[in-house]
Amino acid sequence: MTPADLPGSGGPGEPPGRGPDGGRADRTVADTDQRNRKAISKGVWVRAFIYVIGLHVFGGFIMLLFFIGQHRH
Repeated sequence: MTPADLPGSGGPGEPPGRGPDGGRADRTVADTDQRNRKAISKGVWVRAFIYVIGLHVFGGFIMLLFFIGQHRH
């Protein structure tokens, strides 16, 4: 058996670079991995955005407390 006869090597009767399943298994794993990375990256950006907005709201509330406290005297 030569390397050209192995599945996925483009041997006789097979398109190049595809295994007996047509190359779907490799692409599915790679696509799923890429989708997971994008989802994680998107989740990180959403979480960072929420934290930034939340900290600004909290900072505004603290400033409001100082403003009210300053004008009560």
